[in-house]
Amino acid sequence: MKRPEDRFDFSPISQRPPWRLPEGKRLAVYPVVNIEEWNIDWPVPREYVTSPAGVTTVPNIPNWGWHEYGMRVGFWRLLEFFTAKNLKASAAINARVCLGAGEPVAAAMREAGWGFMGHGYHQQALHRVDSQLDNIRKSFQVLSDYTGIAPKGWLGPGLHETLETLDYLAEVGFKFVTDWPMDEQPVTMRTSAGPVVAMPYTMELSDLPMMVVQGHESHVWYDRVVDHFDCLYAEGATQPRVMSMSIHPYITGVPHRFKYFAKAYEYLLSHDDVWFTTAEEICDWTLANPVE
Repeated sequence: MKRPEDRFDFSPISQRPPWRLPEGKRLAVYPVVNIEEWNIDWPVPREYVTSPAGVTTVPNIPNWGWHEYGMRVGFWRLLEFFTAKNLKASAAINARVCLGAGEPVAAAMREAGWGFMGHGYHQQALHRVDSQLDNIRKSFQVLSDYTGIAPKGWLGPGLHETLETLDYLAEVGFKFVTDWPMDEQPVTMRTSAGPVVAMPYTMELSDLPMMVVQGHESHVWYDRVVDHFDCLYAEGATQPRVMSMSIHPYITGVPHRFKYFAKAYEYLLSHDDVWFTTAEEICDWTLANPVE
């Protein structure tokens, strides 16, 4: 069992040599769109409407339907935006989506050229599955078969891992993870099967904790994204950074939130020296041009 200090060295960002991004860009921005399959026969992964008297209900119709709205409506609103702006996203996808009723969503992302990141075989924390290695291997194989490209990245359901997960991911063939939100530059981590890159991932720019858990009003997304971007953009002039935004179709894909998501992206796009990219492309760049 390896602890964090066995995986990577402590490195203050103020004491590193300047990193570099393609064409001298000062900031890399990548979006993550979470695509999940919720099994109506299981307790739902999260609730927006709490069950009566705190009872766990199965089936949980309103909350299952909340997620289903994202697959039927919200995703397509987001896809139209990204396509119109000639942007691609990294999709953190339960592998089961490619095999079930939600497959048209996977097909649309494949056609759009999005990156496919492993997000578990189904929406369940790795702490609860019978075999982590089997779950990870099935996820890798399904995504490889479906897209024709071996997936590079992994975002664990809920971002959760055990202390052994990195070794399993590397053994199967994953090259980067977004489960370690500890830096604004990629961090190369040691595993029993070679290095794995920890991709910068901003939990505070994730719509699930911000909008559902913390219950912020819709406009807070715009305010926080712009403030976060402005700081990284200024600092990136001397030490380039990476910024992520993590969204769910059933949260950001609803009309009153989508408005502010689009407005924030328009602000970001108005700036020069920004690399609008995917996590997969950042990983490739990092492996060829590592942070020292």
